[in-house]
Amino acid sequence: MSLKYQSREIITKAICGKGRKFSTVTHTVTPPHKPSSILGAWIINHQYEAVAAGDGIEVIGTYDINIWYSYDKNSQTEVAKETVSYVESIPLNYLDSRHRPSTVEVTAEATQEPSTVEASVTGDGRVSIRVEREFAVELVAETKLNVLVVPGNAEDKEYDFGSDSEDYEDLDPDLLDDEL
Repeated sequence: MSLKYQSREIITKAICGKGRKFSTVTHTVTPPHKPSSILGAWIINHQYEAVAAGDGIEVIGTYDINIWYSYDKNSQTEVAKETVSYVESIPLNYLDSRHRPSTVEVTAEATQEPSTVEASVTGDGRVSIRVEREFAVELVAETKLNVLVVPGNAEDKEYDFGSDSEDYEDLDPDLLDDEL
């Protein structure tokens, strides 16, 4: 007796795109007094949102740079603050072309919050700040899945969905997805 399988299409929401980007950017801040030395530099108040943009996702955000510095031959200190806006374009290294564009939702996660790597006084009395940040993004949308359907009544059959650890011994680890 041969079984004839049928195919069905199921529409579901799924992750249809993923991307990740690490970047280093340099900002220049001009304090009200010419700095003698940098005593500290940090980033606070980071806010961002993600939007779909062509074949990628753009992360649009702001953060405040605070620089604690000395001036007047290291006899005075002050904190200079500057708000920075940015747009980070993140390409999708995976994109399912079968998704429905009208159902797209995008998310972004700062896997590394913006942080100061280096701050130094330039020759013209400004402060150069090097900042690192990293984002992981996902595109969720409706897509179609094809499934095989076994004819007959499912109630007539017994299924054992349990698994033994031996079931995984013959798996080829090279076939597993690295991003799970």
